[in-house]
Amino acid sequence: MKKIVQIVLAITIVVLVYFIWESIQTPIRFNKEKDQRYSATIQQLKDIRTAQIAYKAEYGAFTASFDTLIDFIKNDSMKLVRAEGAISDELLAQGWTEEIAVQEGLIKRDTIRIAIKDTLFKSKDFNADLLWKVPFTENDSFKMATAFITVSKLQVNVFEAKVSNNILLHGMDEQLVVNLNDRMRNQNNFPGVRVGNVEEPNNNAGNWE
Repeated sequence: MKKIVQIVLAITIVVLVYFIWESIQTPIRFNKEKDQRYSATIQQLKDIRTAQIAYKAEYGAFTASFDTLIDFIKNDSMKLVRAEGAISDELLAQGWTEEIAVQEGLIKRDTIRIAIKDTLFKSKDFNADLLWKVPFTENDSFKMATAFITVSKLQVNVFEAKVSNNILLHGMDEQLVVNLNDRMRNQNNFPGVRVGNVEEPNNNAGNWE
């Protein structure tokens, strides 16, 4: 009988140790996987922001369409002003500026156009066709929107692209996702990853910055 009690006690201790170990390791594994997914998603949102800023520079406003943005990256171009010549130190000391040097012919400016895909997105890992797709998901898309909001009586064009934690962290520990969402909401932060904001201008910043 004593031996049986010892065996049961040993099994109980092993089970308790296992649950204690799991209680420590579960959040560690969660944070490691979350950071991996966040890192890839943030890079994707940075690419979206780069494309949006270039698109607005060309067409005067942001776009809410991924199809339009992808076509812009693959097939469009952007203006680049190229300057030839330089101002000597002596002329700089006399107060010459680049504008004066242009007027006097010391510096020449040429406006050329370069393909978007060859300038802004040179990484071999970049795939414009997948700009819409949230990393680590089957076929979930970022939500993208644009708006005009009034700031100091001026109309300001803004955009945002975002994905919630519920989508980005799908398949991970549900309670830990809920806890993360609650913490982010308590900090007045979007419970997920977002760049830009259609409710207030934030200079196209990401909520991770």
